[in-house]
Amino acid sequence: MNSLKRELILAFETSCDETSVAVVENGEKILANVVATQIKSHKRFGGVVPEVASRHHIEQITLCLQDALAEAAVTYEELDAVAVTYGPGLVGALLVGVAAAKAVAFAHNLPLIPVNHMAGHIYAARFVTPLEFPAMALLVSGGHTELVYLPEPNRYEIVGETRDDAAGEAYDKIGRVLGLSYPAGKEIDALAHAGKDSFKFPRAMLHEENYDFSFSGLKSAFINTVHHAQQVGEELNKNDLAASFQQSVIDVLVAKTIRALHAFPVKQLILAGGVAANRGLRQALAQRLTRLDEVEFVKAPLTLCGDNAAMIGAAGYVAWKNDVRAQLDLNAEPSLEFPWVKGALK
Repeated sequence: MNSLKRELILAFETSCDETSVAVVENGEKILANVVATQIKSHKRFGGVVPEVASRHHIEQITLCLQDALAEAAVTYEELDAVAVTYGPGLVGALLVGVAAAKAVAFAHNLPLIPVNHMAGHIYAARFVTPLEFPAMALLVSGGHTELVYLPEPNRYEIVGETRDDAAGEAYDKIGRVLGLSYPAGKEIDALAHAGKDSFKFPRAMLHEENYDFSFSGLKSAFINTVHHAQQVGEELNKNDLAASFQQSVIDVLVAKTIRALHAFPVKQLILAGGVAANRGLRQALAQRLTRLDEVEFVKAPLTLCGDNAAMIGAAGYVAWKNDVRAQLDLNAEPSLEFPWVKGALK
């Protein structure tokens, strides 16, 4: 994009355990992306504690705001709009970001742009290449696993989603069984590359005529296998356990995604979300997509797969250009989700 005037979005993201404020130029250039992580605070609990997360956001939000404006070298007067994640996520955490964004928008008479957190994950890929429509997004994170159809900019329709655990949630749960620290996804991925799929865990819903996922059965099969071995004094290979678990997840994600690509002809497949950083998943999708020459595989940058405000700024810019606005009574919507695509198999 070659704009005569640079258009600046100030973005806030506080949906879970990352406090982040960013400044994005023209929806495609990151001027600042400040992220204050809380992983150390939640690691001892083996997962995110909502009350602890909210408290950290309150402590960090103004500091992140100051740092982002300083790093971007911009003033409030130069901003064009304020974007903020208002859902889905932890209600207490979301409210901190929403309150901060509303305060800035009110004080400086700026448009307030509400952003779905999952739209942000999709638009993280915008920092790699322009998005082309129609497109399909596979969103894989700790809280969500879903296939989203994008017929045009700023329009999102769910094609299929998990019926129980999200993939990232399953990773963290089996990580605890293996004695790994939270979050466990990166370590399981590393172990998996050193092992082999010898346990042949179930591939739930693999052959069902829909685009939904289920990982609770896989999680139960994994836990039962480990507990049984402990009861009989058998030592299992941790690398093979990780490889078997990960291969089951990947097989289902890839199969359902390819099925959706055949049903919804698109120009791009966008892989995004925290689990999009998984090497095994990236490699498997890239290999399968070699048979679909007309589909470009776009992966969110590894540094932007986790929660961050830059992705909210990119999605917020597109929403702003499509005249999406919120009033100052904007509230957090912890269960916010995209609409389902018309005629989707549920």
